[in-house]
Amino acid sequence: MSTKVLLFINGDAPKSFPDPKNYDLIACTDGAFHYLKQLNFPLENLDFISGDFDSHSGSDETVYKDKFIYTPDQDKTDFHKALEIISEKGFTHIDVLGGSGGEQDHFLGNLTVAFSFKEKLSIKFYDEFSEYFFIPKTFVLKNVKNKLASLYPFPTAVNVTTQGLNWPLTNENLSITSRIGTRNFAIEDDVFIEYEEGDLLIFIGSKYL
Repeated sequence: MSTKVLLFINGDAPKSFPDPKNYDLIACTDGAFHYLKQLNFPLENLDFISGDFDSHSGSDETVYKDKFIYTPDQDKTDFHKALEIISEKGFTHIDVLGGSGGEQDHFLGNLTVAFSFKEKLSIKFYDEFSEYFFIPKTFVLKNVKNKLASLYPFPTAVNVTTQGLNWPLTNENLSITSRIGTRNFAIEDDVFIEYEEGDLLIFIGSKYL
């Protein structure tokens, strides 16, 4: 049985949906609820909808009120509050759709929220272009030959070494103020990445080159 969570948040609506059967818990923020409804996502599969619900109609509240979790704290984003709920329920692996697109400050904010949870939650974002996530100090990407692989320091990554990329790195330092590692691509099925200090965000293209 899967122990993964599918979470929809209020960025660009996904072009397609994964199979709900692959998840033990499915949730959305109240902003994402609107596009799920418009796209005819099976709302009965939602386990909870979190947010302050200031944009919901009375009919929504009547039909789905048992799924609503009211989170009025304005000091945290809806994404942050949804992750807190998921963590409290004991789940640790989360696939996020709707994390990019729209206003770019929201996108950067979502990355920052994911970064703040990286020690307790495994969070992967998906959009029509790529999947992206923070990786531990030693990591292997599987089945990625001929896919885009961009390494982005957050904000630094020290002594980065890779095997299996077209432009390999050997004990090199990455920083958002000097050198980043974007627009590389995999030449092997498996790509090995390790670094000593800092944090590294990886983007894997959704299409083959």
